[in-house]
Amino acid sequence: MEKRQAMAGSEDTLRDTAGLEALISRAAAPGRGLPPVDKWNPDFCGDLDMEIKADGTWFYMGTPIGRQPLVRLFSTVLRKDADGRTYLVTPVEKVGIRVEDAPFLAVELDVAGEGDARVMTLRTNVGDIVEVSAGNPLRFVIDKVNGGLKPYLLVRGRLEALLARPVMYELVSYGEEVIIDGKPMFAVRSKGSVFPIMPSGELEKLSR
Repeated sequence: MEKRQAMAGSEDTLRDTAGLEALISRAAAPGRGLPPVDKWNPDFCGDLDMEIKADGTWFYMGTPIGRQPLVRLFSTVLRKDADGRTYLVTPVEKVGIRVEDAPFLAVELDVAGEGDARVMTLRTNVGDIVEVSAGNPLRFVIDKVNGGLKPYLLVRGRLEALLARPVMYELVSYGEEVIIDGKPMFAVRSKGSVFPIMPSGELEKLSR
């Protein structure tokens, strides 16, 4: 009996997901690039039981969304507003979702060139390809829980990608000491911009 109820609940979730997919597909037609979510101003229709975990996994009604094309579709209509909340937005409605950390995860790094000519390019778990630049900067914070370094990349709008740990280590390997406002900083370069990670003195303390 319990097994049949669990299967029924799973089928309900799949039907609800299919309905949501149909709604969003009308706003994000394949092959047309990203929809102009920043230009849409629909009515707020409440919160949806959807969450993006810190590892990049999407959940809907407590069930992981295993279909990557569907996750990609949802990601194209994400928007983070000035209130700090993240929404799925179409021309006719706006629904709130939960985000545990960042909505995207950077899973691959490519580095070309040296010095000021260096270009760092990151790929996210939902297929965005972003060159690190003044328009798409990196920011670095220290995790208050474990003291670890957490780099974020601005992907679009206010939406960021957290760099996966292996990618973070690879990126930091390109770091160098740069004098910024008279202070020695450990930093990385990309597309002519410098992105400070932390003061060189703090880096030495973490390395001990």
